[in-house]
Amino acid sequence: MTRTADLGIRIGILPSGPTASIADVPGVGVGHATVWRDEPPPPEGRGVARTGVTVLDLGGNLFRNPVPAGGAVLNGAGECTGFLTAAEWGLAETPVFLTSTMQLGRVYDAACELLMAEDAGIGVDDVIIPIVAECDDSFLNDARRMQVSAADVRAALDAARASVGRQAPAEGAVGAGTGMSCLGFKGGIGTASRLTPSGHTVGVLVLTNFGDQERLTIDGVPIGRRLPAAGAAATSRLVGTAAKPAPGGSCIVVAVTDAPLDSAACARLARRAGLGLARTGSTGHHASGEIFLALATGLRAPRDGEPARPPGDLSGLRGDRITRRVRIGPEGRVTDRDRITGRGLDPFFAAVVEATEEAVLNSMLAAPTVTGRSGNVSRGLPAEQVRALLHVPDLARLGELDLG
Repeated sequence: MTRTADLGIRIGILPSGPTASIADVPGVGVGHATVWRDEPPPPEGRGVARTGVTVLDLGGNLFRNPVPAGGAVLNGAGECTGFLTAAEWGLAETPVFLTSTMQLGRVYDAACELLMAEDAGIGVDDVIIPIVAECDDSFLNDARRMQVSAADVRAALDAARASVGRQAPAEGAVGAGTGMSCLGFKGGIGTASRLTPSGHTVGVLVLTNFGDQERLTIDGVPIGRRLPAAGAAATSRLVGTAAKPAPGGSCIVVAVTDAPLDSAACARLARRAGLGLARTGSTGHHASGEIFLALATGLRAPRDGEPARPPGDLSGLRGDRITRRVRIGPEGRVTDRDRITGRGLDPFFAAVVEATEEAVLNSMLAAPTVTGRSGNVSRGLPAEQVRALLHVPDLARLGELDLG
């Protein structure tokens, strides 16, 4: 699997974590369920499926021990359930589920059922609104068929929990990214990480489905204008019944850090994701849904002032990690006395921008050419040609480079 580092470039100036992925944030796991079918249309079969589910889990029981959260919207032609609640309360109380536009309801229902089965208090003590975000994969996927099942959601959630502490998650045409396209090429799932001078980690996970090839920019080089154009470039939301989709699309960005940040700081981090998208070529088209979330595990605390644990007792927070900068107060609660605010957030802003830019590129580099419904094709980004363009000594000679 090709990643940005394999091109011989470095995005930004901050160092990456060991896996250069969101898995570098302690306790975080990512899992996928890919739905790929080539069947006749109903009633003989279920049609062509290029879709799936991706789950980002922060470990432990988020209903009992939510994490600070904040969000931002660059362009709102999309959907993310639970977004308003997270913004109002400043907390995330479920894992983050990603899928395709017309499967959002199915994933939401399955998420409720799975999480209720794990905690008898859900629906009794209080209700949940699972965080489920979407992008439109209907260029490659038969969106008129309900392709995702509850079993797929369960498989993705189980995979996310089993992945904690392991290698970087799969990228490209997997899970929710199976049918997505980006900047004229195949897109999907991408991830990256950055380490801050304070010793904290920022990880980013993206679901990319936006933009035009001519705007594709890699490390400041206008690569899209130098690569051969295709007659059927791909990206997101269809216009009428046209075979070629419109240049709009969507991108979901989820940033997670182990730093002690409150919800206001998380919202500020989330806004910076748009800068990372812009550096790859996004202009936020009319029909595009750029929705960003930021979560911080460093100030994780019990829900609604529930009975306190003795100082230092983290039982019941399976998979959680309290960072070294956060203390357990005498009442047994995580305190925010050392939370990072103001100018202390600047390295985190830079980390989100850099990791978002790199994650978008990783989503494209990892994805092969995919043929979907009606014979529509989304091309894989040609890594070797991109590498050649990036390392031409004199940029004025780019037009002379023979790409064959």
